[in-house]
Parts: sequence; structure tokens; C-alpha cells
Amino acid sequence: MKATQPREYSKNEFDLFNETEENIEFLIECLQKAGANFTRQHFFLTIHSEPVTEKEWLAAADFPHRGYGEGLWFHAEKEEPKIRELDLYISGLVRQLNRLELFTMGSCDGHGKRYASIIFRPGVSMDKAAKLFSIISDKKVRVRNQRLILPHSREELLELAEKALNIDGATLELETEEIEKQLFFDQLEEILNINGESGNEGKICKHAEKILAPLVDHLTFDSKGNILAQKRYRGGNGPTILLNAHLDTVLPIDPGRIIIKEKNIWTSSSGILGADDRAGVAVLLQMAKNLEKSRFSGTVKFILTVEEEIGLVGAQHVDEYFLWDVDAAVVLDRRGTGDIVVSCGTNGGSSDTRIWAAQGIQSVNLSVGYFNEHTSDEKLDVEGCYNMVKLVEAVFERARELRRALTGRDRKNCILQTNF
Repeated sequence: MKATQPREYSKNEFDLFNETEENIEFLIECLQKAGANFTRQHFFLTIHSEPVTEKEWLAAADFPHRGYGEGLWFHAEKEEPKIRELDLYISGLVRQLNRLELFTMGSCDGHGKRYASIIFRPGVSMDKAAKLFSIISDKKVRVRNQRLILPHSREELLELAEKALNIDGATLELETEEIEKQLFFDQLEEILNINGESGNEGKICKHAEKILAPLVDHLTFDSKGNILAQKRYRGGNGPTILLNAHLDTVLPIDPGRIIIKEKNIWTSSSGILGADDRAGVAVLLQMAKNLEKSRFSGTVKFILTVEEEIGLVGAQHVDEYFLWDVDAAVVLDRRGTGDIVVSCGTNGGSSDTRIWAAQGIQSVNLSVGYFNEHTSDEKLDVEGCYNMVKLVEAVFERARELRRALTGRDRKNCILQTNF
């Protein structure tokens, strides 16, 4: 099979060389229906008008009975899928599966009434298919012979297709743990490259909201601009744990800087790296994904604060009611790779931990791998950062013991620093 889907080689300019003529014709029809202004020269497409909304584009690409009889009309190992004949919301995912040689023979997006499903051709490794979905999905899929049952909304199917786009065949040959680690590093790098010094956190706020919102029951911004979110897991019978990191960096990211990677150590070519506390943000967002699959029973409250670097301003403005039922707080904002700083009473060091401790919440501040913060010599041990994800996962697996351990600390010892 040929490599699939149009490739954007510059802004609003697309290379259609590897696309079938039938699929190109359908694309042109959809663009015309959406009222787009475009030109096509052989295999090159240029769009001249402003982007339409996702809702408008889906309306342009949909029509009655789309997908009827699909799976009977192409030989997946030899032919490209005919996008016109696939259910709208699952067509992109089917395309990605066939690109990865996980050949399909039928699919249904559920039509908003039932679970989506995909049927794979005989001989396709269902272990490999399940591995892919364990990487791109925060929900567990069910395997029934050569069929996958997907407990996702139709909108979530679109997101799965986007995530699958970043996976190649070689990746699926790796162990799941190695794949998850690489995807975490990709997310970490993206977060490190988003500007957002104290008082100017708008871009990083939007990025974090986009990732976090689908993973929680409720998400809002308070009057100061902090992100407050909450999720109950497995009925909520258990402790309420606060996960916290701060969004702002002490200085802006230098324009044009690059991240230099030497084995597991990342640095910035100029200015700060921004790992304080973008490393913590990355760990928090990863935990929001991982908790969907964990055995943790209880409630997690997520707080991503603003203006931490100029005096814990964001944390000080979090409404007390949001903290009333919190049993313990896990703060992801400590330098190094081996510290667990435990607050007692009203002390919590110079991080947001101090604010939660002042509310009577026993808290830990955990190392997330950065060193020499606030300087041009800042560096990040990315292996240490990923190891913190695994440590926090283990903490949530034994959350009841964490609660007892924190409430049982000797309150005379204000801060305990140890190594893990």
C-alpha cells in the first residue's frame, strides 16, 4: 500500500501525490460544500480561505447513509480505503489502522447510539492492535476475536485518529513501556516550547486545558486564572488527593532557542529551559491520562496555578471550598531526581505546597528532574522526570496508605527531605 493522506508541506498547501484520485474527488466535493476557496494543480492543493470550524467541516463531509455496506468493497492489503464509503467519525481511524498494516474489513462509528467497532482481517495481530489503542486511548477497548469494541464517543474517535497519525509501524514493535515513555517525552518537549512567564500564561493554559478537559468530570478557571479540575474514579470511594503543578516560568522562553538533548539530559541553547515547572505540568497531565486505567478508587483534584514564580500568587487565590475535602496534596515542583519534601503544619517551602499546608493539608513536593532552575544553565533529567510518573502511579495504587502516612507525620518536623 502507498503512504496515505495529504501532507501539508507549507501553510495551507497540501501534497496529494500519495492519495487516490477517488479520495481526492471526494475531498474536492467536501471543500466546495464547505464554501472553501482553493486551487488545485495536479497533486498540489492550496486553500486560500480561512479555516472553517470542525463542526462545519464535519457537516460538509457527511451525508445520509454514509458508511452503509462498508467493508465489502476494498481489499485492505492491496487498496486504499474509500473515504466516501466509511462512517464519518471512524474513517480517519480506519485509514491509520490500514497505514499501520492492521488491515480492516469493516467498521462502525456507533452513530451516537452504541459503541464503535472495527473488524480486522484474518491474520491481523489483535495483540498489536490492542497495543496501539493502549497507547492512543485513555479508555480500555475490548477484544472479541478479530473485532475491537471502542467505548468512545464519535468525537473521541476523531482524536484517536490524530494520535494514531503520530505512530509508525516500528513503534508498535517496541515494548509498551518504551512507547509510553517516548510519547511522554514528545508531550514534555511540546510543553517546554510554549511561552508563559508569570502573568502571561494564556498559551500554556489553553494547551493544558485542551489535554485535561476530556479526562476529568469538571474543569474551570477561577478568578485568578488557575485551572481547577476534578475527577472521581471507580465510584469515588476512597481518599481525595490534590495533584498540583504551576504553569508559569520565571522568564520568557528565548525566541528561536532549541532544546539540546544529550542522552537523558535536556538543556536550552539560550536562556532558561523552563523545566521549572513545565516538567511538573507534564507529569500532572500524564497522570490524568494514566489514572483512567489505574485501580485507584477515590477523587483527584487537579490544580494548575499561575504566577507561582512571583510569590505563589495563583495558589493564594484558589477558593478554599475547592480544598475542603482534600486529604493529601502531591505537588510536582521540586528540583533534582530524588527528593520528597513533606510539609507539616503551615510550612511547605517556597512552592505552592506552603499554601496547601496552610489549609491544614498534609502534602508532599516531589522531584521532577530539573536542576539549576531560573538560570541559563538549567537542565532536565528526562528519565528522572518519567520515573516520577511511575512513582506517582504507585502512590495512587496505594492511596489509602498515603493518606494514613501523611496524617500520621510528626507535626514538629516541619519539612522532611528524603530520597527515593
